[in-house]
Order: sequence, then C-alpha cells, then structure tokens
Amino acid sequence: MANKTQPTSADVTAFLDQLEPARRADADRLIAIMSAATGEPPVLWGSSMIGFGRYHYRYPTGNEGDSSLVGFAPRKSEFSIYLMGAYFPDSAARTAELLGRLGKHRMGKACLYVRKLADIDEAVLRDLVDFSVVELRRHYP
Repeated sequence: MANKTQPTSADVTAFLDQLEPARRADADRLIAIMSAATGEPPVLWGSSMIGFGRYHYRYPTGNEGDSSLVGFAPRKSEFSIYLMGAYFPDSAARTAELLGRLGKHRMGKACLYVRKLADIDEAVLRDLVDFSVVELRRHYP
C-alpha cells in the first residue's frame, strides 16, 4: 500500500496566508530550516502538509511508496513536524540526545509536535531536521 498523501501543485504561499501572523512567522522559519536541510523548495502534499524533497521507500513487507524527506503541517494547536529519518533503530540514540536538548515538545514515532517555535531551541531543531534528512538518504539512497 502506497502513501496516499501526494504532492500537489497547490500554492504554498496561499495556504500559509490563511494562518494567523504568529503561526505564519513560525511556518516561514520552518520552511527556511527545511529548505536549507534538503536543498528543496516547499511543496504542498495533500491539503495541509508542506513537504521538502522526496524519497522512495520499500519495506520488507513489499509495501512501497514515496514521501517527502521532511515536512510539517500547521495544525490548529501545534505544528506536526515529520522526521521519518529519526525513526530508524540505529538513529535512536542521536535522536534521543537531540530531543533531550530541544525544549518543550512531544514526540510520536517519527512526528514531532511543537506548539510554537519559541518553546524550543531552533538550533537543535535544525540539527534534528538535518539528521533526519541524512538518515533517510542513507537508508533510501
């Protein structure tokens, strides 16, 4: 089963213009961080996720698909920041070390949740995003 969320040709700026100014400022900073990490422009994936770059995955089960290298979604109460490269078992120690220095957040398997960027150390976030991208490119060349 492939990833159902796919890149669109929708206007990222128009999507972001719907956000309140403080959330928009945080989204613009996330775009800068993720564009720098991937060397890719922001693309709207589905109706509400902004992704950067792309990789093709294939699991031992045979499931495969495409996804963005990193991305985020400005949800109503928090940002969902997608860091699939932080999910690999051999990435766990470095991920834990970075999360320990990040600041106020919660973490799912590969999704970081942050209310606002003022709650976290942006330099650590940049390191975490960079690390996730490197790990994905290493696992899925």
